[in-house]
Amino acid sequence: MVIIIAGASHTGKTLLAQKILKKYAYPYLSIDLLKMGLIRSGATALTPEDDAELTAYLWPIVKEIIKTAIENRQNLVVEGIYVPCSWKQDFAPRYIQEIRYYCLIMSPNYIAKHFIDIIRYANSIEHRLDDSACTPESLLADNAANLRMCLRYGYPYILIEDEYTVDIAL
Repeated sequence: MVIIIAGASHTGKTLLAQKILKKYAYPYLSIDLLKMGLIRSGATALTPEDDAELTAYLWPIVKEIIKTAIENRQNLVVEGIYVPCSWKQDFAPRYIQEIRYYCLIMSPNYIAKHFIDIIRYANSIEHRLDDSACTPESLLADNAANLRMCLRYGYPYILIEDEYTVDIAL
């Protein structure tokens, strides 16, 4: 089985992937790590700020990794913001039945009440060199966009409303 964890920045995708690794021994692929490896190696001239272009660049690679994992009957968690809205169109039904998708979404109320905590825990799993672009406004906009996408496409999402207790049962 392949689990895709999507969502806006700072929603805890990597943290959830780490929980699944510890609880179920499913390895995970952080699309951010793949991104930085390709950028640092010079394989692309894109920068970490080129989000739309990075999705178009990374997704063809990531979707083939997902297909390969399914074909080899390997469990894998793939997490990151670089999963396009149209991800499901890239897989035949035999692959779709082996994929579970979750989008993490913080409610406006959660962001308002817990913004300081969101920033405080931003480095829980990965160290962010520059987090100055993370503002309440950017979080509100990004999470709202992800919620609209999930509702439009009928994708499952985990809404973080009162406290941060994100987990999934496999």
